[in-house]
Amino acid sequence: MKKIIGMLIIGVMAAAMLAGCGAKTNGGTVSTDGSTSMEKVIGALGESFMAANKNTSFTYNPTGSGSGIKAVLEGRCDIGLSSRSLKDEEKAQGLSETVLAYDGIAIIVSPENPVAELSLEQIASIYTGEISNWKDVGGNDAQIVLIGREAGSGTRDGFESITGTEDACKYRQELTSTGDVITTVSQNPDAIGYASLASVKDSVKALSVGGVTPSENTVKDGSYVIQRPFVLVTKDGTALSETAQMFFAYITSADAAEIISAAGAVAAN
Repeated sequence: MKKIIGMLIIGVMAAAMLAGCGAKTNGGTVSTDGSTSMEKVIGALGESFMAANKNTSFTYNPTGSGSGIKAVLEGRCDIGLSSRSLKDEEKAQGLSETVLAYDGIAIIVSPENPVAELSLEQIASIYTGEISNWKDVGGNDAQIVLIGREAGSGTRDGFESITGTEDACKYRQELTSTGDVITTVSQNPDAIGYASLASVKDSVKALSVGGVTPSENTVKDGSYVIQRPFVLVTKDGTALSETAQMFFAYITSADAAEIISAAGAVAAN
């Protein structure tokens, strides 16, 4: 019930904002494809846009950042969604990025795990296998089960870049969505994983990193160090449709900041 009421509030608030800033279209479609971590944010923005523009259709295909980037390049969607910055070689192919928001990457464990805090160095040592037992970081005498994302995931790219563990992580499982990581970690008291802060549920516990708890405020002020951008990807020289352009302009405006915040991320504007 709380979730339904929350979405209704977001929808009403969004419709009022759109009406206030004059963003109206007579119809059309806008398609997005990519990051599973951006589901909550882009879903709330898509719903608000359709609420104010009754004849429009918004779609979101949760394929992962790498697939979303490829979809834009191949012309299979209007706007790609990536939870990492574009690489130089992707920009060289004619792609452009616009930062929509910033998101913390939460380090998550089961609520049954007594560990509440790790340093960035400990996290890196855990994922590279140098620390393999929870007792070495104040937990139970149990082998640590490493859960992560698949190659091409923006969340994985952000996590490994920040922790300095590129190509060195000893994953037990590499999963294809944020939701799968959260579910898997919640069911194993010895597991550790990482997931978008915007998607974290009560079924898991987010650890403090270096004494800083992940939250919207600590992401915004930079004190929570494991964070990355939520990026909109478009193709140079390819004009968006009228509807897609209106959607793009709305979600990157200051008018959308409250909706992005309500979805658990920090708006770039």
